[in-house]
Amino acid sequence: MQKSWASPACNGLRVAAKGQGLRANTASRRGLQDVSITRTGRPIIRVQGGRSSLGGHTATVFGATGFLGRYIVHRLASRGCTVVVPFREEMAKRHLKVSGDLGRVVFMEYDLRNTPSLEESVRHSDIVYNLVGRDYPTKNFDLEDVNVEGAERIAEAVAKYDIDRFVHMSSYNADKNSKSEFFRTKGRAEEVVRSIFPETTIVRPAPVFGHEDKLLNKLAGASNLFTSNNMLERFWPVHAIDIGTALATMAEDDSTASETYELYGPRNYSMAEIAKLVDREIIKHRRHINVPKRVLAPMAQAYNKLIWWSQVSADTVEREFIDQKIDPKAKTFKDLGIEPADLANFTYHYLVSGPDPFSSIGYTKFRAARLSEFGLLRPPASNRA
Repeated sequence: MQKSWASPACNGLRVAAKGQGLRANTASRRGLQDVSITRTGRPIIRVQGGRSSLGGHTATVFGATGFLGRYIVHRLASRGCTVVVPFREEMAKRHLKVSGDLGRVVFMEYDLRNTPSLEESVRHSDIVYNLVGRDYPTKNFDLEDVNVEGAERIAEAVAKYDIDRFVHMSSYNADKNSKSEFFRTKGRAEEVVRSIFPETTIVRPAPVFGHEDKLLNKLAGASNLFTSNNMLERFWPVHAIDIGTALATMAEDDSTASETYELYGPRNYSMAEIAKLVDREIIKHRRHINVPKRVLAPMAQAYNKLIWWSQVSADTVEREFIDQKIDPKAKTFKDLGIEPADLANFTYHYLVSGPDPFSSIGYTKFRAARLSEFGLLRPPASNRA
């Protein structure tokens, strides 16, 4: 068999021809790119390319180190957008670095009371998300400081640099006349940001479930859960992934500006009904002790002052007596072309996985998962008729 041979010059021509072909393909792909003009006349160029896509947008996400932050940062960065992540604690932001390609996620240290740091975080962006919120007071920040004054400073920075879009994360039942301080401050914040930046998009999510949530994991916790309303409060739990998808969609759809969105799941549950689903998945009945409101509220307030992390507060007790109400004038997932997921289809998925399979909760989940794999345990509640 005769061996073929090619001179270095031939190899060079072959490489050059291949390079020209790649450039031609690239040019043809770029000819299909999506070019849009923002409200302020800035061109946005989008090029598809997997993880190395070019999203065109530069987005600042305040509160990105929180529960919902990772979902929106991942979606924006994976689409090629440059995401600015203001942070306070160095260790709280590390997991966001790998959300996008090299250089897509930029970190900037900030303080909610430091206006120059807020302005520096938004000055180069064309969309800003405010996910900063607090549902319990601390010694440094009360609910008014975070939910109202913090939102006001961010909105003023957005208005100062005439940012194209501003998306403000509020809450379900946001009402300045509510009995709950959390709902009152969220309602006032909506009025404040709209008065400063009228094109603000307001998002009101229902109680959210997902990895590391405060709903399913709280009900599956090893400690007793003290309540005051016999777990009768009702709401439409929403999937964290659906919220992240909705927020990312708003960045590419300017028709969502100046709108209010109520984002909630497809089915209404009481807390007691969700607790039953959780108990069936973890193969264990958790005790839920009902304590009168007049007793639990002052106890919770005193307990909240003794510890710095989120456990319970007097306002948490108050919110147990307020069912979720939907604003009929607000837009929903349907207007964004998104079909929300039902909580019952995900209880097993989120409760079977734990960071430590040999902890008190983690071992129960770990054992249930292994027994199910070998057919020695009934299927999860979400899969049973």
